[in-house]
Amino acid sequence: MQTWSLVSLCVLLGLAVRWGVSLNSYSGAGKTPMFGDYEAQRHWQEVTYNLPVQEWYFNTTKNDLNYWGLDYPPLTAYHSLICAFVYNGVSLGFALWGVLALGLGWDALGSVAFCLALNYKQMELYHALPFFCYLLGKSVKLGLMGRGLFLLVRLALTVLVTFALCWLPFLSDPGQAMEVVRRIFPVARGLFEDKVANTWCSLNVLIKIRSILSSDSQMYLSFACTLLAVLPSCVRLLTKPTFWQFKLALANSSLAFFLFSYQVHEKSILLAALPACLLLNDLPLMAIWFLHASTFSMLPLFLKDGLLVPFVVTSLGFLYFSIYLLSALERCSEEELRLGAYHKLLFCLPKLDLAWIVRWKFYVSVSVMAGLSIAAVALAPPPHLPDLFPVLVSIASFSHFLGTFIYFNIVQFSEPPSRKSQKKNN
Repeated sequence: MQTWSLVSLCVLLGLAVRWGVSLNSYSGAGKTPMFGDYEAQRHWQEVTYNLPVQEWYFNTTKNDLNYWGLDYPPLTAYHSLICAFVYNGVSLGFALWGVLALGLGWDALGSVAFCLALNYKQMELYHALPFFCYLLGKSVKLGLMGRGLFLLVRLALTVLVTFALCWLPFLSDPGQAMEVVRRIFPVARGLFEDKVANTWCSLNVLIKIRSILSSDSQMYLSFACTLLAVLPSCVRLLTKPTFWQFKLALANSSLAFFLFSYQVHEKSILLAALPACLLLNDLPLMAIWFLHASTFSMLPLFLKDGLLVPFVVTSLGFLYFSIYLLSALERCSEEELRLGAYHKLLFCLPKLDLAWIVRWKFYVSVSVMAGLSIAAVALAPPPHLPDLFPVLVSIASFSHFLGTFIYFNIVQFSEPPSRKSQKKNN
């Protein structure tokens, strides 16, 4: 009863926060001619309801792709046809169901859930490699000449059938399917847009990569860097397919994609926030720190859409309650942070207290984010630097994301948690 009461309280709190935020402005409100996300959702329903499925992704006299053309996989289009508004939380929810199913040992059900996530929004590719490596590693561990082979074949068939059902209306014509693929992977947009807090936007302050390299070279560079960044974590997961390693690999993979991949949107940081939430109980301070930085990284979007008040209220509320309920500032010892490798540095730096360092870095970090938020609202940028504050927010957020990425990789390659903790995680 106590558990259900807690769950009910969390659900009611979540609904109350969403209701409160919904009373504020929204994306593109009153901004002609394109407006924003609400207009996109309305238009997608208009397209899917009035046009045959063969025209949904094609540019025709009845479907101008330059005006909010469909650029998500088929499951999003089906959702638009049924009930219009397409929430970011749907694909994240499917992915979360997949993670929970794998944690319970329901591998086939977890595969179905993640396939639905991937067919809802292509950005779920951020999580694809950990799912693949975890299930492949588990199959190999069971033995590819016995139970492991049976599991691998069952999962492969599950994935193929799920994808086939999602893409069924487009499979009769290969050209139709290829057009959908071209729409959901728009490589012509360039390396990055706006002031996203990733490597390429931050590096652009010093080196104008888009002026130096061709579009194809930018794409190859991005692909190579993303692959190199995600490979160590995935190899580790493949060789040690435990649920603890899986959660860390999800965080590392999504951060690698966000930091280095091609054409990243600011809201894509939600894909890294999901596995960070799964680590809240294991690594509370680092997860809270990262989640707060994730919200801060979208400050320019919030200001653009008139959402300053909900940003401040929800950020402060999250910081206070999460730190208080999880005792995060008390849980930053070497053991709590899972930094077994740090012990080796004690011989060289015997007087440094890791917990003290981490706490003060957290205080300084939150102060910097608060200062930049106030400056972005209260101060006018110099005329010759109109994007000064969005760029500073982007660079500050990037430094947090890069630091978190390095930290999670160190934890993943450190000694595993104690047997008691491992049992709790599984």
